[in-house]
Amino acid sequence: MKTKTAVATTGNLILTGVLLMLLGDLLFALNDAMGKWLVASFAVGQVLVIRSVGAFIVLGPMIARQGPMALFRVEQKGLQFMRVAMATGDVALFYAAVAYLPLADVMTFYMAGPIYIAALSHFFLGEKIGWRRWLAVLVGFAGVVIALRPSTAMFSLPSLFGLAGSFAFALSLVMSRYLRSTSDTTLVTWQTIAALATGIVLSIGHWQPATSIDWSGMLLLGVVATCAHLLITRSLKLAPASLLAPLQYTLLLWAIILGYIFFNDIPDTQLIIGAAIIVFAGLFIFHRKNLKETVPAEAVPPDGH
Repeated sequence: MKTKTAVATTGNLILTGVLLMLLGDLLFALNDAMGKWLVASFAVGQVLVIRSVGAFIVLGPMIARQGPMALFRVEQKGLQFMRVAMATGDVALFYAAVAYLPLADVMTFYMAGPIYIAALSHFFLGEKIGWRRWLAVLVGFAGVVIALRPSTAMFSLPSLFGLAGSFAFALSLVMSRYLRSTSDTTLVTWQTIAALATGIVLSIGHWQPATSIDWSGMLLLGVVATCAHLLITRSLKLAPASLLAPLQYTLLLWAIILGYIFFNDIPDTQLIIGAAIIVFAGLFIFHRKNLKETVPAEAVPPDGH
């Protein structure tokens, strides 16, 4: 009887984790769509500033509960700084890319994050990967090239913003593996402070007046992004990462749907083919990790936005 109860409890926890992951992904997709709408009218720096202020609406009580001094008791300060720099670059470059490209295009670049992580983990974390996963990494890169539409346009500045942002995202996740003993509150707080400082610098000379609806939208952007991050973090504590990882690709589906609804963006055939290849390669990499029982929770890609 006790065994049945334990199994039922475990099953409920896993189901809760799956639902939290799906909800977190939806919130991240909404965050991305809101960000694209805002950067069409306001400078990236201004959006970063108000977004960061909005994030503290959620982070404030968490910092108070943890204790402000805990923010300064961190391991490997140099690596912490590098992680914050990469995470901030990820957010800024994402908004810079969606200001000019359809949401689905930019999200496709970011869906390659797990592929970058697999390659980077081999060199920086000493995690050995076999020839099958190396082949999947190469196939995934081919998908990125296809999605970029091989031509002179693939070297356009917005496309490079998307590629650089997705690589910064992958680097920040790899560094997070080293820093897994640091609390989520501390990691997110310093990341938010850095985004605030970067936004202040980038907004100099580009600050524009806004309506109350615009200000509310920018504040809500920070609240939504922070809530999404917390939901996904909690989901990883309730369900196996190998089960949750494939659910991250629902972000691409939401990006296509929201892009069509709000911006009338329709992805072309080449982008869909490239995205399908990237998703296939990413799922195969996670599948092989699952077989080897080496799927780290930190390797699951959040929007990081």
